[in-house]
This record gives sequence, structure tokens and C-alpha cells, in this order.
Amino acid sequence: MRQGRSDGYPEFAAARAGHLYRSACLLTGGDTHLAEDLVQETLGRVYVRWGRVSRADNPAGYAQTVLTRTFLAHQRRHSSRRERATDVLPEAPDPNTAGDTPLRLTLVDALGRLSAKDRAVVVLRYWEDRSIEETAAAMNTSSAAVRTRCVRALARLRVLLGGALSEYATP
Repeated sequence: MRQGRSDGYPEFAAARAGHLYRSACLLTGGDTHLAEDLVQETLGRVYVRWGRVSRADNPAGYAQTVLTRTFLAHQRRHSSRRERATDVLPEAPDPNTAGDTPLRLTLVDALGRLSAKDRAVVVLRYWEDRSIEETAAAMNTSSAAVRTRCVRALARLRVLLGGALSEYATP
């Protein structure tokens, strides 16, 4: 460390690191690994400017501002990344339904090939188990239109699925 930058910096860093870490943990929603990274980056940035920061009225406030801005910049850079480390494992799949994953994927793919209105009718009528009248109200259309669209959508699903469902048929 150069002498100009080191005057009082190690003491400042040691005194503020705990507070910065607690603030970083709150900012990150408990992600301790990211909090440690943010504190390290903050202390590095403060060190680079320590000559000016040490003469400021409130070096601790400056460090807190750097931490907050570092966090916000990190969030902007990684806004598309939604993964978060956790010590809790996700729920295990239900062993009774684990074997139908390929069937579900096949059905979802086929539904995705329907028009938006046909897909809405099928989902409302058969997935959410709504009546024709409830489906019509939800779609702002007539009951007759829902009946017609159901027939057409189911026929289209049968064509799209073809023989794909025959391997899932139970004897």
C-alpha cells in the first residue's frame, strides 16, 4: 500500500466492514455471498479514493453510498438473472406423478400450437373445469361461441397430438 492511501484506511476498513456487510445482506435479501462481494468491491473503491475520502466530513457515509450504488449497478447488470442461492432445497417431485412429465410436455407443446382463443377455451373449460357460461363470461363471448370453439379446439388438439398419446394409454 502506498503511504498516502494507507493512512488510516486499514482501521477504517476494519471498523466499517461489519456494518457494510449487514447493510449489504439487507440489500441483497439475505444473499450472503453477494453481500460479501459487494462489501469487497465497496472497500476497494473506497481505497482507490482514500486520499480524498479520508478528508471528507463523513467517510462512513461515503462508503455506504458506494455500497448502495454498487448494489444498484449489480442489479442493473444482472436484472435478467433471477437465480438466487438458497440453503433450502425445492420440493421433491411427487412420485405418483413423476412418470407423466413427458405427457405433460407433449400436451403443453400441443396447446402452444393452438390459437390464443382456442387455447383459452381449452384451459378454462378442461384445466380450470369452468362451465360453458363461466368460460363465455371470462372470454366476453357467447355460450354458443364457446361450444363451437371447444369442439374445434379439441379436434385440432387430436390432430396435433396424433399418435403421441397412444404410448401413454393405459391398457
